[in-house]
Amino acid sequence: MWIERWVIWCLVPVAVWILLSGLDDFFISLVWSLTARKSFPWPADSELEQAPERRTAIFVPLWHEHGVIRQMLDHNAVAIQYTDFDFFVGVYPNDEETRQVVADCERRHSRVHLVVVPHDGPTSKADCLNAIHRHMVAYEARHGVRFETIVTHDAEDLIHPESLRLINWYMGEYQMVQVPVLALPTGLGEFTHGLYCDEFAEYQAKDIPVRQKLGGFLPSNGVGTGFDRDALERVAEQRGGRMFDPACLTEDYETGYRLYRLGCRQIFLPVRFRGTVPIATREYFPRRFWAAVRQRSRWVTGITLQGWQNHGWGWGSGQTYWFWRDRKGLAGNLLSPLVNFLFVYGLLDAPVRQHVPGWLVPLYGVTAMIALVQMGARMVASSRIYGWRFASGVVLRMPWGNVVNCLATAIALGQFAAAAMRREAPSWRKTEHDYPAPAALRPRLGEVLVRMRVIPMSELESALRSKPAHVRLGEHLRDLEKISEETLHLALSRQESGG
Repeated sequence: MWIERWVIWCLVPVAVWILLSGLDDFFISLVWSLTARKSFPWPADSELEQAPERRTAIFVPLWHEHGVIRQMLDHNAVAIQYTDFDFFVGVYPNDEETRQVVADCERRHSRVHLVVVPHDGPTSKADCLNAIHRHMVAYEARHGVRFETIVTHDAEDLIHPESLRLINWYMGEYQMVQVPVLALPTGLGEFTHGLYCDEFAEYQAKDIPVRQKLGGFLPSNGVGTGFDRDALERVAEQRGGRMFDPACLTEDYETGYRLYRLGCRQIFLPVRFRGTVPIATREYFPRRFWAAVRQRSRWVTGITLQGWQNHGWGWGSGQTYWFWRDRKGLAGNLLSPLVNFLFVYGLLDAPVRQHVPGWLVPLYGVTAMIALVQMGARMVASSRIYGWRFASGVVLRMPWGNVVNCLATAIALGQFAAAAMRREAPSWRKTEHDYPAPAALRPRLGEVLVRMRVIPMSELESALRSKPAHVRLGEHLRDLEKISEETLHLALSRQESGG
């Protein structure tokens, strides 16, 4: 039959592509397995506490975020374990609901400053960030201060209390510091959001640390990224005073590469746990299929298409391999559903199996083994954050991800081509966001005790290891005579009120 001949004809180029891409991924996994146990130069808790604080500005660009920004600011303004920081929150004049919410937060929190972009939106996230920067400069002139560090965050971010202290510490040697970003956990039935859980766990645990070890430039994650103010101003000098590229849909990726080309030092802080909680920026990513497709189409446009357009392949910069890894999804995403179809069809159709050229059989075996290794690596990374029960769903979520990424790539190519024909920059395709329910924001008792300076983190971690399963942490610490009954009641009260 014609379909059998078509399937066999497709097998050769598809198998070759899968092998090349798979060997690339296998190489990264191999380096990860060989270097994962190497220690990272973490500072002691006492060093973090004693380090002089750099004045820090947190930039938060908004468009139609009235549903989440109040919770974000209310929670993070009091939860962050740092003294010298302010939020600069950008809104558009034609987004009155968001403006009113931020204005109310500004009245209640001295750290929050409303920034009204001087023109209607939406334009781009980078354009909003540039308006925030200009407002910050005016604020500095009025108050006689200077911000030394700029940190970018989004409206849905749950900022870890220690993030700014870590950024502050590493800013002594680096001009860009990236805190891990991880999806908040959701149920096994949420395939779309579960895909983000798996991918970011793997990306933060494996891909970026290996990239850093092998000398690749560090793309910003867009949130949880600390920038040295002077370094960003060097970037701005190349853009007529604009720190971020307003035409780029992934200004975070663009900024990371620009800083690298300027010789700025970059560092990614690997995932680290305080008790059972990872030190990372947490958030809910899109939980609906088409919302995920929309967001990923923006990523494909900005990282692969605009990155290719703006920087070529970086010949001579030593970054060509990393551009290949960042862009190979243009082909791989489109081919993945076809690969899944050919695999299933070949299993079910005996004539196809009988007419496959003999030399292709070993190739299939190699690619299958590589695919299993990659699936195993993702499961290991996911289990570290979400547990093995959740990680067992990787085998089902990976094919689902192939469909999501295929559609996102096809849409991105179409929209990029249409914008090019109109001689316009691609438009900003914003994602709808959710924020954790108030109960999920309540800090753990151990976090409260450390913030109260009742016990050091080292003693808390020791108590967590020795605590019997049926005993509550507070009772265990009291029995160990680490805290008094009065202190326990005070800590529980603070925990109930949010820390």
